[in-house]
Amino acid sequence: MTETTVSPTSPKRSAGSLLSTFFQSRYAGALISLFLISLFLAIYQPVFLTWPNLMNIVKSNSVAFILALGATYVVISGTVDLSFGSATTASAIAFGLLFVSGIPLPFAILGAITAGCLLGAINGYLVAYANISYFVVTLGTLSVFQSVALIANEGGSISVFSQPGFMALNRFVNGNVGPIPTILIFDAVLFFIASAVLRYTSFGRALYSIGSNTEAARLNGINVRRVLLTVFIISSLTAGLASVIQVGRLTVASPEVDMNLLLTVLAAVLIGGTAMTGGEGGVLGTLIGVLFLGVVQNGLTLSGVSSFWQGTLSGGILIFSVWLGGVRGMLRSRQQAKLK
Repeated sequence: MTETTVSPTSPKRSAGSLLSTFFQSRYAGALISLFLISLFLAIYQPVFLTWPNLMNIVKSNSVAFILALGATYVVISGTVDLSFGSATTASAIAFGLLFVSGIPLPFAILGAITAGCLLGAINGYLVAYANISYFVVTLGTLSVFQSVALIANEGGSISVFSQPGFMALNRFVNGNVGPIPTILIFDAVLFFIASAVLRYTSFGRALYSIGSNTEAARLNGINVRRVLLTVFIISSLTAGLASVIQVGRLTVASPEVDMNLLLTVLAAVLIGGTAMTGGEGGVLGTLIGVLFLGVVQNGLTLSGVSSFWQGTLSGGILIFSVWLGGVRGMLRSRQQAKLK
């Protein structure tokens, strides 16, 4: 029998290798930042770790999380959708108009989701089949969809609070199953569906291939146009879902677009490690990114800092996230060069 000799330095090298791998992972920056800010708030704001406050973070960031799931798909494909905020607003107005006209709640919800998918199909067709730059298309439809929302109800908000059946939606958005918010269960279901599609389906694999190298994906038989069309529809489908949650929480459908939402969602996706250049990322990182931004926002509120700083924070984190992605790519390139 041959005796196996174990070098005393092997465990150290192994631990160092694991640590190096962790710091090069796309989740490292977001996880470390989330841990540090949570630790700081737990020490200086005792109310932070209370169950009601933690669940408030979940509820107040549900819309951003749902939108971020769709945005993750788009960014993985190597494109960006700048119009999902406007699509959310237009879908909310569609929901409000249908609901106050007497349409039952389930069909009004279906109408909002359908409206979102149609708006996404417009983006997807212009990008995939008309070969127009995704930046130009979605920057243009950002304005177009907002105008549609304003024109549809002549710039007015639509109150749905007194509509029959609204309380069912309100309870779903703001209620609990025991100590667990219903919306948390809903978000968890969406998360697992989004993760499973990326990980286990041919569509998910095609998405990563297109984001990594569009031409190589095409040569390998992937229908790039169809995948891009689908991914923009998915982005606006989540906008339709988010619009219903938003109206259920606010009790009103507003035609005004929250530009902070655009910054927050994109920052969450990028700080979660999804590469701006496409081909890398996932919804787990996006979840971490949304939690990080939600905790920071909650910390500002608990500390009495003006909400006017939120835009500065989201924009700064967005820039930092792109920079961090570049640094991570540089470290990975150096590591691969050493292995060669």
